[in-house]
Parts: sequence; structure tokens; C-alpha cells
Amino acid sequence: MTDLFALGLGVGTQNSKGEWLEVFFPQPLLNPAPAVAKAVADALGYEAGNQAIALDSAKLDALASALEAAGSAEQAAIVKSFQGSKRPLVAALLAEDAAPSSVPEGYLKLHLISHRLVKPHGTVLDGLFGTLPNVAWTNQGAVDLAELPGRQLQARLNGELLDVDCVDKFPKMTNYVVPAGVRIAHTARVRLGAYIGEGTTIMHEGFVNFNAGTEGPGMIEGRISAGVFVGKGSDLGGGCSTMGTLSGGGNIIISVGDECLLGANAGIGIPLGDRCTVEAGLYITAGTKVAVLDDKGELVESVKARDLAGKSDLLFRRNSVNGAVECKTNKSAIALNEELHANN
Repeated sequence: MTDLFALGLGVGTQNSKGEWLEVFFPQPLLNPAPAVAKAVADALGYEAGNQAIALDSAKLDALASALEAAGSAEQAAIVKSFQGSKRPLVAALLAEDAAPSSVPEGYLKLHLISHRLVKPHGTVLDGLFGTLPNVAWTNQGAVDLAELPGRQLQARLNGELLDVDCVDKFPKMTNYVVPAGVRIAHTARVRLGAYIGEGTTIMHEGFVNFNAGTEGPGMIEGRISAGVFVGKGSDLGGGCSTMGTLSGGGNIIISVGDECLLGANAGIGIPLGDRCTVEAGLYITAGTKVAVLDDKGELVESVKARDLAGKSDLLFRRNSVNGAVECKTNKSAIALNEELHANN
């Protein structure tokens, strides 16, 4: 028997040098059954490690037969559909969850997240930016940037237009997978590698980066930055922002708990617990000085916002008279002090 962390059979795009630009995996597998993993390994001559193996007609025939014998009819059907493909084909086999070292490995891991097989931070993505190429995403698919001028000219000569939608390392998620039970008003604002939980609505100004997302259900009209995960029942108001690990969050993993509300144009640089509210227009960073009020509105003490990270049932607001940032809780002063200083 063979154990694999992940397995993907895909079709993708290469440049004129045979270098991978992107890969589409129609049905990636996390921890595939040992019999399936062994069937693939034997058919492709795979022995160990994380590998991306090119597929030709002979390998496709052997792979389809091996998968059928292993009882994996769905994967066998995918392999059969690959016959006659005009695009290059690949099998990505990951023996361990390690930093991706090739484009097929990186794309397989992004697919695992968007297929809801792993949640953000559930797989190692170290070095992914350096592994993935910057690509022109067009109406004719992925195009190598060095080859783009020639492709644009050829399209014009053919009486066509090569429409460049964006230039990025990450494509939009919906060109690879559309998770069940979601609404996405502007698909270009959700990158492959986003985790969109069932019941989530992403409105036109909402944005979800890779390795980030929502548990669902939820309403997203703001920005979910890389590494940020939003709990169920939470609402991110129009124009609000979450500080991700790529935008100054450092080693602190920013998250939003269940049933939270970030008001319009608000922002957070600390993780929130459950049932928290940040009023419209208020941006809280880890160093923001906060006046903590108890359930009677009395001042308990002044702390930095990082001291409130991850705590539940908090309302962050700005005092309309003196401009101070305040945090009101439903806890008494004694209970609140004990919680604030529990780890001192």
C-alpha cells in the first residue's frame, strides 16, 4: 500500500519552453485511499517524494486501468476524458505536506483549499509566491508575459482580440471551482486558494485572497486578506478591511469569530473572538490604545488592542466627544479584569 497526502490529475498550460503556467485539477484528493494511491504510483512508476509527472497516452491507458481495478471509477473517468487532450497533462503526487516546489504542486494545494478539503492554514504554502509565475490571464487562457506581445499581434492578424483580464500569480477561483451554496457577485475578486464556506455571499466590493476565507454562512462586502478566516454568521461591511499576514500582520494570525460585525470602512489588525462588533470607520491595530468599559460604562483600565485579541462579546467604538477608542463589554469590572490578566 502507498500513503499520499494529496493526489491530483490535471490539465494545464505551458509556455513555449515547456514550463508550467497553471494547472486545473477537476477532482483533487486529500489523503486518497491507499489502494488508489498505490494504483496511481504503480501505473506511473512513482516511488517517493512530491512529484509532478507528465502524462502521455500510454500512461493514461495504464492509469485508467489501474484506477478501475482499484475501484476508483470517478478518477478513472477523468483519466479517460484526458485522452486526446490538446493541452499538457500532469499527475501531482504529494507524499507529504511540504512547501510546494513546482507549479503543479502549488496549484494542487490551492485547489485543496477552494474545494474545501482543507481550511486556510491547513496546508503548507511556504514559498508559493516564488514558485508560481506571474501570468497574463486572458480570454484565451494563461499566457507567458514574455510571449504576450507576439500573441496579441497574432490575435489581431487573425481578426481577433486577446483580452487581458489581469496580470497576476493567482487566477480567479471560479475558473477552477465554484463551491456549492455560494453567491459571488464579482468573480475576479476571489482568488484561487480561497475557502468559501456554504451560505457565503461575496458582494461586488468583497475580496477574498488565497489561504483565506469564510466558514459560512456570512455576508462579505469588505476585504478578507491572505491568512484571514471568518467564522460562521459574521458580516463584513462595505469597504472594511482585515489585516493579513502579507500586509503588516506579522506572525499574528488575524481571524474573525462567529456572529461578528465589522462596520463599513472599519478594519482590524487583531483577531476577534465571537459576537464582536467594530463600529463603522474604526480601524483597530495591535497597538491601538483602548479604554475598556464594563457593562455599566465605567472605565476598567486602558490597554493596547492586542490585549483584547481573541476575546468575545466586545464592542469597539470611538467616543464621539473626545475621540478615544473604547471597548464596551457585557462583563462586570471584576470579571473583566480577571479575564484580561489571566495570562499575566
